[in-house]
Amino acid sequence: MHHPPTAPHFVQLHQTDHDAVRAELAAGLLAQPPQVAPKFFYDALGSRLFDAITELAEYYPTRTEGAIFREHGAAMAQRVTAGAVLVDLGAGSCAKATGLFPVLRPAAYVAVDISVDYLRETMGELQQRHRAMPMLGLGMDFSAQLALPPAVADWLERHDLSSAPRCVFYPGSSIGNFNPAEALALLRQAHAVCAAGGPGGGILIGVDRVKDKAILEPAYDDPLGVTAAFNRNLLLHTNALLGTDFTPARWKHVAFFNQAESRIEMHLQSDGAQTVRWPGGERRFADGEQLHTENSYKWEPADFDALLREAGFGPSTHWTDPRDWFSVFFAPA
Repeated sequence: MHHPPTAPHFVQLHQTDHDAVRAELAAGLLAQPPQVAPKFFYDALGSRLFDAITELAEYYPTRTEGAIFREHGAAMAQRVTAGAVLVDLGAGSCAKATGLFPVLRPAAYVAVDISVDYLRETMGELQQRHRAMPMLGLGMDFSAQLALPPAVADWLERHDLSSAPRCVFYPGSSIGNFNPAEALALLRQAHAVCAAGGPGGGILIGVDRVKDKAILEPAYDDPLGVTAAFNRNLLLHTNALLGTDFTPARWKHVAFFNQAESRIEMHLQSDGAQTVRWPGGERRFADGEQLHTENSYKWEPADFDALLREAGFGPSTHWTDPRDWFSVFFAPA
């Protein structure tokens, strides 16, 4: 006999290894050119600054994707098998997935995020609103490796969902943070997640499209300077994690569209020559030298469809907005 779940289930795979984090940051600062991975944007303040970015008039992706889901959700539900297990990558506040619950009608929800504390809070409230739906929070860094642990299979089995189709949900154009080779590797792993479920699975993914740089560049370099604050806050987070002595006021936010690579690049540019020190190391920066903090690749629909096929998915369908700025793709597994 089935008892409705009263609380979401949690599996914590991601444990912060402070030595590994320090080693990764130090290696990035000493690299040529120097870089810090974009995952280090998201401390508590960084996450709030990003929420503020999504409210800016210039930052179109969040709003545009939301409008596509509202406009075409019913059409997406024709493609996504009802009663699927919805696997939400980088779930965060879970708001995008839950907005689609009424049309997609998933049988269960698996929310994957590196920040399990944030997930616990969100999913506790969510479970109260959807009492009959089994929910699992999975704390893991899927950017390195996306393979659901055996505990997830056990949990699905307990809910008689082992043979349910699986739909991987990856909104927000976060796939753009990966270069094409990394994106292909992640999509292949997403395909394996789908293939482990019953027939009828697939991927539903938000993708930002190539467009005029007069639209692209202000989205990453807004006149209020919110994105600049978000970028500079990475230095404070690095100070906290590695013990560096960055002075954010001595770094200028730089963002531009690199046409040849089809990506927005974000950098922090040194204002004057300076040496940044941390326990056991230092890096000298010349005046005007840049620290690379993020790439955001933009895709043409035909190229992204080809990438999905190369990852093992079938022919995709995509929905866009009236200006063709953004697309949401579904591809069957």
